[in-house]
Amino acid sequence: MHTVLIVGAGGVGSVVAHKCAQVPEVFGRIVLASRTLARCEAVRDSVRARTGRTIEIEQVDANDVPATVALLRRVRPALLLNLALPYQDLPLMDACLEAGVDYLDTANYEPPDEAKFEYKWQWAYRERYERAGRMALLGSGFDPGVTNVFCAYAQKHLFDTIETIDIVDCNAGDHGHPFATNFNPEINIREVTAPGRYWEDGDWKTTPALSESMTFDFPQIGPRKAYLMYHEELESLVQHIPGLRRIRFWMTFGDAYLTHLRVLENIGMTSIEPVEVDGHPVVPLKLLEALLPDPASLAENYEGKTCIGCLVEGTKDGRRRRVFVYNVCDHRAAYAEVGSQAISYTTGVPAMVGAKMMLEGTWHAPGVHHMEQFDPDPFLQDLARHGLPWHVEER
Repeated sequence: MHTVLIVGAGGVGSVVAHKCAQVPEVFGRIVLASRTLARCEAVRDSVRARTGRTIEIEQVDANDVPATVALLRRVRPALLLNLALPYQDLPLMDACLEAGVDYLDTANYEPPDEAKFEYKWQWAYRERYERAGRMALLGSGFDPGVTNVFCAYAQKHLFDTIETIDIVDCNAGDHGHPFATNFNPEINIREVTAPGRYWEDGDWKTTPALSESMTFDFPQIGPRKAYLMYHEELESLVQHIPGLRRIRFWMTFGDAYLTHLRVLENIGMTSIEPVEVDGHPVVPLKLLEALLPDPASLAENYEGKTCIGCLVEGTKDGRRRRVFVYNVCDHRAAYAEVGSQAISYTTGVPAMVGAKMMLEGTWHAPGVHHMEQFDPDPFLQDLARHGLPWHVEER
């Protein structure tokens, strides 16, 4: 049994705490920390009610490296699971290095003052983690995360050569609000309003935000319109899937969401540049975040399903092949099990499974690594066992 420190008590952090508590043979002692202690208390009470286990809680500012180091030295975990904001990846990686603790996250670093997320800042830690004999596993969520593992599985079992990959993400759920985001509003809106970006024939191509779309037939959901976006798993997969000619990422949005977003963008509410209001600097997107519903509050009334997967095309035994590797998750089922909506659930379960892989030594190597660099089979076996069954469909 191992001790783990979970940093972040939002929707995903709550799922991870619940799922770790369900596996006591691996996660013997669970400590949950956040800047807001009340959030930790609510998660602790829910975990106790649902699993009968008691987790410990602590208060910490993830941006404060000395405070995090002090907490790590007091708790002495085998692994830190970072479920805080992407802005806090680097301070937490620094703290883990100083305290000699392995690290896992679900989303790559993004500077607070620039809407640009990429792996270069975290890749810069490779040599330091190798020298320290510590491991950092990046992007152990669903996308990135499970989608990376789906690609590795396709490479290992389904294809001799992979030529194209289209990662598609559909949330066909309904939360009853005219406009809301399924995870941190600031991160979500910055991601959606950024230019589209994909990789083809050795180069990155850029498109205006949400300017390209396609209709995709999602299992258990049906045809939905999906829009081309940039997503961080593309950046690592182009390095680890040999022979790849093109890789793209697509996400579905309802008309109401896009209409609200377009209006908010037109009036400047999605900007991260401060404006002066009565002599005080105000970041419009921060104000919008304060006005929108807390993503965790959406769970109780959420209905419908999500479907996320990888459409992979290439050759096997000299013949053309096209398959869709995917998962479908139900919002109501996620709420019944852990009190969350499916977006948080599909991120939180892979974080727990990735942590389990590391703690059991199934996946372990000093340095900074991505999910597709390890054997996909044990991860996918545990993923299905712990709530996210996956399927392979010939297309």
